[in-house]
Amino acid sequence: MKRLFVLLLLIISLPAAGSQVAVECSGVTTDSEKTRLVLDTASTISHQIFTLDGPDRVVIDIPDATLTGALPEARADDRTLIGLRSGLRETGDLRIVLDLKHPVRVKSFTTAEGGRYGHRLIIDLLPVGAASTTRTERAVEVDTESDQAPLRRSSRSRTAIVAIDAGHGGEDPGALGQQGTREKDVTLAIARKLARLVEKEPGMRVVMIRDDDSFVALRERIARARKSEADLFVSIHADAFNTPDAHGSSVYTLSQGSASSEAANWLADRENSADLVGGVDLSDGDELLASVLIDMSYNATIEHSAEAANSVLGHLKKLGDVHKGDVQRAGFVVLKSHDVPSILVETAFISNMEEERRLRSSAHQQRLAQAILAGIKTYFRKYPPQGYLSAGTGSGLDAITRPSRAPKERVAASREHVISRGDTLSEIAKRYRVSVSSLRAENGLGEGDYIRVGEVLSIPAGS
Repeated sequence: MKRLFVLLLLIISLPAAGSQVAVECSGVTTDSEKTRLVLDTASTISHQIFTLDGPDRVVIDIPDATLTGALPEARADDRTLIGLRSGLRETGDLRIVLDLKHPVRVKSFTTAEGGRYGHRLIIDLLPVGAASTTRTERAVEVDTESDQAPLRRSSRSRTAIVAIDAGHGGEDPGALGQQGTREKDVTLAIARKLARLVEKEPGMRVVMIRDDDSFVALRERIARARKSEADLFVSIHADAFNTPDAHGSSVYTLSQGSASSEAANWLADRENSADLVGGVDLSDGDELLASVLIDMSYNATIEHSAEAANSVLGHLKKLGDVHKGDVQRAGFVVLKSHDVPSILVETAFISNMEEERRLRSSAHQQRLAQAILAGIKTYFRKYPPQGYLSAGTGSGLDAITRPSRAPKERVAASREHVISRGDTLSEIAKRYRVSVSSLRAENGLGEGDYIRVGEVLSIPAGS
């Protein structure tokens, strides 16, 4: 009986052939208050919207729909939107993903007026907290001596964190060259040179997974990157092959198959799962919810990993030969971080005598480090880490906003509250000793708006 019930559910959920609703993006506009996405639809539709962070995204699911035409490019002066992308899910649903520069509140509504088809879905992205510049800047004094850390790092002090992983180490020498060169020594030398270059970049900071000849387990490397809240993980290696002719650099990301199996492992560990999906309560056994959230986060991480890998590979091509002209995909354990974009750089073939000779050269190691850094900067320009806004001009990363004034001993920042299950506006207002009306006004909430678990409310100044 149970199997029959499940079968009926599957049949009901299958989209009817030829019944997909046409959806077309008629434009994206931005002003000082919001960014608006307008979707024209061939008939009335239902839709689901949810947000994800690390990096920030808005996900729009429209059942039994298909996109006609292309999504527009985000405007260079859009304070919120990085880009738009779409895909058709196995269920036949259309999924549109908006990549963001900072967290947003989302409002959506449908209308039966205007547009090519006579129906429209309108989605507004409203900045929240420190990202909003349309109102008078809200600031309260945060005592730097307090032992209570803020819920979010201020965009004024946010740095792009690069975790650099020198492959192998300790009792694991890695590959050996014909002249006795050990991979672990070469990777550490390049990693240190890259670290020094990154540290010189405004707005960037380094975390070394290992900075000496020590052994670090592969899973521990992932854990250290996640603990440091890295925005990018770069693992450095020197390839080897059973023939001495193989040569050139390669860049790897995690294969989709390996990602799927790893996501299953994360899901099996309920403690890790709760951490990865942002604190969502999984005690009620909602495996489907956890699976969807983990899968969404993994897919976004892989996409960002591919962007970073392509950027680094492009600059390595300028330096010399590459083994493969495209980014490669494999199941390397160190690439299996669920929420940190990760790449593995095979700098050269240590089994090739000529490349081994170059790998031993400090000058060539420096050139490799410079090429990797150039790729990292290109990636961060295109996808600024959460907490940054696109500046367009300036030194360093260019796409990262620098502090507008010198830091003080006491930092001005907005107080924020992350909504938990059971929270109400009146209870939150009472807790922070503010009125409900001021709380609504501060966050652009109307009388009919709902608050959702995981959203971040900005607390009015003076509270």
